[in-house]
Amino acid sequence: MPSRRERKTIAKNRSAHHEYAIEETFECGVVLTGTEVKSLRERACQITDTFALIREGECWLVGVHIHPYSHGSIFNRDPDRRRKLLLHRRQIDYLDGKLRNRGYALVPLELYFDTNGRVKLTLGLGRGKKLYDKREDMARRDVDREIARALKERSR
Repeated sequence: MPSRRERKTIAKNRSAHHEYAIEETFECGVVLTGTEVKSLRERACQITDTFALIREGECWLVGVHIHPYSHGSIFNRDPDRRRKLLLHRRQIDYLDGKLRNRGYALVPLELYFDTNGRVKLTLGLGRGKKLYDKREDMARRDVDREIARALKERSR
């Protein structure tokens, strides 16, 4: 029996949870060319300064940089072009309604290969955090870390 392939992470946006309070997540496909997929298998891409837009009923990923494929020649596309995201119509309409509210943003959280070898993107719908929210989160993390250390010392 063939073994089930694992989900392989290509890139993560580590700063997203620091900058935004993520309320919901959505999984979507990405429209890519063949050389872009081969390049993603070769090496990671950069999604830290990216965001998603909804224009004319379609969802677009802006600012992602996929390095050109090393053996791609003329078939390589622009590494910084906009890429279309594949979502259901209801999801796009829902996100469009949410994005019209002030303060919401669509933030890419993770780019990965699913178990079938397709490139997927996890989008987070979140509100931007203020500076005091970020400080609260850091303080909460420090307290949790201290509690975990104390419990570990106590159990020894």
